[in-house]
Amino acid sequence: MTSPFTCRMITEVSELAALAPDWWELWRQSPIATPFQSPAWLLPWCNNLSDGNACALAIYFDRRLVGLAPFCCERRSRGRFARLMGFPVTDYHDFLIAPKLEEPILALLSSRLADAGFWDILELTELQPDAHALRMAVPSGCDVTSACASACPVLHLPGTPDELQWILPPRKRRALRTAHNRAERRGRLQVKAADRSSVSDMFELLVSLHRHRWNSRAESGVLADPRVQQFHRHALPALMSANLLRLYLLEIDGQPAAAYYGFMHRNQAYGYLTGFEPAYAFESPSVILLGYVFAESICEGAHKFHFLRGREPYKYGWGAHDCWNECRVVHRISVNSHDVAQQA
Repeated sequence: MTSPFTCRMITEVSELAALAPDWWELWRQSPIATPFQSPAWLLPWCNNLSDGNACALAIYFDRRLVGLAPFCCERRSRGRFARLMGFPVTDYHDFLIAPKLEEPILALLSSRLADAGFWDILELTELQPDAHALRMAVPSGCDVTSACASACPVLHLPGTPDELQWILPPRKRRALRTAHNRAERRGRLQVKAADRSSVSDMFELLVSLHRHRWNSRAESGVLADPRVQQFHRHALPALMSANLLRLYLLEIDGQPAAAYYGFMHRNQAYGYLTGFEPAYAFESPSVILLGYVFAESICEGAHKFHFLRGREPYKYGWGAHDCWNECRVVHRISVNSHDVAQQA
């Protein structure tokens, strides 16, 4: 019997861009998709941060896109290496799969990956515990190693902003009150949300605040790379159009004091990046702004706030608990050192 599914390999970014309308539709259908699997995130990544070639597997059912596994491939000394697009700026990786079709699509992906000639080592990293990629069978002729990847602390949010104070640790509640009192003594507090007309300028303020903060510690920060900055500049308009972006600026007495860059999708909030002006360190503007973000996220229906990768102490100070991403590395058993030497 002929399978109702077909699989197409996409090797050009222009082809991926042309797929965007169907890609968006598939992304919206997926109950576990995050902003990091959206075209708004991955297409700018392809154009600004990719160091390899696109090798995306697109699965169709009756001409409808029902699965997407967007890989990036490159040659290394050990052979052909592939991983899902988005590294290293993506905190949650995964395939996109239409609901109720997970089992046949994962089986087809495993089969096609077994026959695909673009990889010898396949790295599936930063997978959430419910990720589709964790449930895919090991491709034939391969073995796999699994390990923990990054800790991504998560704060479970209450049903209303008024209840927020009761879930925060007492020390953090006191710190939040103290920060407000100190800041209000310096002037009026105002939080501004980015819109289409202000998003570019607000992002540049975030870049500046982030740089000031890290330079004050003699460190560079994640936005030091101009390519990373350009990636975000290209991603912001599409993220804004999809209503995923949450970009806020806290002003104290009319001066930029802290900025927040994150996402909101369904009932999940994601805190991606913050920055603050060291001159306001005494007032703890990031504490004030995060408290505001939590309240806004609850109003939008968020049940969880994802602090994303990293075990920075401030995350646990808010009461977050670790959720661990997982990593699977798949190796072709048939590839030996002689084969790799011949391919290099």
